[in-house]
Amino acid sequence: MTRIDPTEIRTKQRRSVLISGASIAGPALAFWLNRAGFAVTVVEKAATLRRGGYPIDVRGTALEVVRRMGLLPYLREAHIDLRRLTFLEGDGDTVASLHPHAVSGGVAGQDLEVRRGDLTDALYAAVRDDVEFMFHDCVATLDQPGHGVDVTFRSGGTRTFDMVIGADGAHSHTRELAFGAEDPFHRYLGYCFAIFPLRNTFGLSHETVMWNTPGRAAALYAVGETDEVHAFLNFAHPRPPFDAFRDAGSQRRLLTQVFAADGWEVPGLLAALRETEDVFFDAVSQIRMPRWSSGRVALVGDAAYAPSFLTGQGTSLALVGAYMLASSLAAASGDHAAGFAAYERNTREFVTLNQELVGEGDATLFPTTPEALKQRNDTLRKLSALPSAEPRPAHSALTLPEVPPMA
Repeated sequence: MTRIDPTEIRTKQRRSVLISGASIAGPALAFWLNRAGFAVTVVEKAATLRRGGYPIDVRGTALEVVRRMGLLPYLREAHIDLRRLTFLEGDGDTVASLHPHAVSGGVAGQDLEVRRGDLTDALYAAVRDDVEFMFHDCVATLDQPGHGVDVTFRSGGTRTFDMVIGADGAHSHTRELAFGAEDPFHRYLGYCFAIFPLRNTFGLSHETVMWNTPGRAAALYAVGETDEVHAFLNFAHPRPPFDAFRDAGSQRRLLTQVFAADGWEVPGLLAALRETEDVFFDAVSQIRMPRWSSGRVALVGDAAYAPSFLTGQGTSLALVGAYMLASSLAAASGDHAAGFAAYERNTREFVTLNQELVGEGDATLFPTTPEALKQRNDTLRKLSALPSAEPRPAHSALTLPEVPPMA
């Protein structure tokens, strides 16, 4: 009888990858890894896809990623085409009314702005038939004995994968298991924010209205002609309110305390906040890490390099990072060490350039002193109302390689 070498069997099997997180970076990475010949499993702690109607941007190099995925025509159709961004004084008077691209650095007719749910739906539809999804579960423990990564799931199951990728957001549990506590990597930018839906009783359509007073801002996002808008509350805070991050009651109390004396539509927004269960609350921060991998575990998207919403580049970095990680692993024929090293080497400069856009967003949108707010308003009044004609260089500062089939 012919003896079969187990090592030879293993080399002929598809390399297995577990991706933790099914938001944007996770399904995008699953698409490209599957295309390259990996066996992919995605685990997501939520029971279903997390859908939200608030707008997100896809710009620059990320547009080429979605084009190569075949999603660009669908996303063009889903483009919400915000046409106006109006800034208001503390008393509600108009400071300036501009095309959003005049502030964001986006390019009309090229860049995309879509509902978050439209993008997550498109990514999931592109890959759901080809990879395994495990909803309502998450990684509980990771162990790297040398031959792979032994994973225990919250549900109690155990499996071994060749690699594990954390795509589970800025407060990544995968990162905590592989790299330790978040604190050394968390760069707090001095603000907290909340986003939640409410009825559109304001007559808004395809526009954003933002009210500012020093250290505080409130905005209404109307992504189309719908009965719903999204409210946004942002405020300066000397340190991250860690006690509020996982407690909805603490979040509501803090927001009510901070905005209690404010005018414009703020009292109505606080009333809506008390009624809704759909609130996203977090600190405005970045994740900055000296390395994005540890052994057979790597990170992608916000888990590795959250840039903060001030840059407008979180979604684009997630899409580009997922593509670059898959390309690097495929080019390395599944060798995790070589693939992870190439991923960092070829992607970090692009990430850094986009993270450094944060200073521009901070200065433009959320001044904390009366003097800075006056200066910002004076600048806004001088801006052209026309859309930007040139993108910010950081948005397209990377040329994508091909994703080869794994040897």
